[in-house]
Amino acid sequence: MNVLWLILLSLSLCFDTFAVSISIGIRNKQVVFLEAIRIAFVFAVFQGIMPALGWLGGVSVEKYVAPVNHWIALSLLLIVGCKMIFDAFSHNKKELIDANKWKIIFTAAFATSIDAFIVGIPLAFTNSNIFIVAPFIGLCTGITAMLGMLIGKKIAGILGNKVQIVGGLIIIGLGIKIFIEHQIP
Repeated sequence: MNVLWLILLSLSLCFDTFAVSISIGIRNKQVVFLEAIRIAFVFAVFQGIMPALGWLGGVSVEKYVAPVNHWIALSLLLIVGCKMIFDAFSHNKKELIDANKWKIIFTAAFATSIDAFIVGIPLAFTNSNIFIVAPFIGLCTGITAMLGMLIGKKIAGILGNKVQIVGGLIIIGLGIKIFIEHQIP
């Protein structure tokens, strides 16, 4: 995986965290820097660990699925990308997250990192170094969470769901890239 794809993958995986962080900033305009760092750290840890866990799962079944791994990668990434796009168009009003309830923060961090787990599985079928990919995803998520809270505090609600559409398209693009690379000898 080249650097550009790593950056695009990392950013696309943290768009849902970005949206949740904006929600935290909107609801908790009094969130101070140290508290925002703690919240961002929780999101970063979950988002960094989940692709590594998915990668471990992918590595464990790779020898059994090697002939069709590009199809699996394409399918999983299409599902995640399409779900992100579908969620962006969903008219369900999302509840604002209370930064004072750590149980809610941990639940949101887990929920927003499930897609990272699924994306980690096909990474096992590529030449991706998970020891670089996973921490980078976590770092991007932490930075994005901080920015999201700041934006939520300052300019609540301007971006909307457009960022999630872009993230979904990038994930779908990664799936297509993996599939095409497998087809070319």
